[in-house]
Amino acid sequence: MNNANDIKKCRSCGFSGSGNYCSECGQSFNIKRITIPGLLQDILHFFTHFEKGFGYTLKQLAIAPGHMQRNYLQGKRSMHQKPFSMFFICATITALTRYWIFSVLIKYYHADINSEARFFHEYMVLTYISLTPIYALITWLLFYRTKYNYAEIGVMMLYTLSFIFLAAAVISLPKIFFPHLETRFIEFPVFTLYMIITLVNYFKIIPWWIVTIKTIVIMTLAFLLNDIVEDLVIRMIS
Repeated sequence: MNNANDIKKCRSCGFSGSGNYCSECGQSFNIKRITIPGLLQDILHFFTHFEKGFGYTLKQLAIAPGHMQRNYLQGKRSMHQKPFSMFFICATITALTRYWIFSVLIKYYHADINSEARFFHEYMVLTYISLTPIYALITWLLFYRTKYNYAEIGVMMLYTLSFIFLAAAVISLPKIFFPHLETRFIEFPVFTLYMIITLVNYFKIIPWWIVTIKTIVIMTLAFLLNDIVEDLVIRMIS
């Protein structure tokens, strides 16, 4: 018979039990705080496994941004796609979608954008892998008084960017019919609004208006840095 002190409650599904793992969902009862070594293990895990929670994670990012990331950090992890694999999958989908769109523009509209197409085909994912730690650092510095460490802010950013990547792919689709459409004028307000909602929900203890101002600063710096790096890479491969 189990001692009452041995009964533990799963943070993911709420089921109570004993031992090291929940018998209902399989998640470990012992939830460790996210750290840099733990994130490195997730990178290794991405190349050897594929989680079944992609659809569920995407749905939660759409209907509960900020809450989803906070719940993941608090231990509700068994149903979610790992942050690094979610990031790589969404970034790859977006890169291939944009490459396909640019290929259509080159073939049917004779657009002189071969370098841009090559960027999305070969360099976009690597570029954003390099930029994401910088985005996370900016966010962490602006919210350094919160309880979250840099690795935890990084996880939040990986999930948030995953959804933004897919949204960017959808926003780019009208370029097939309107080749001169400047999607950045759509992306900036849409992504900024999504980021505001995410961070307001994520940093619940901070007044929403302070989070909103800091988020606008983050997004402005991110877009400027993104444009500079993209233009630099495209010029290098031209």
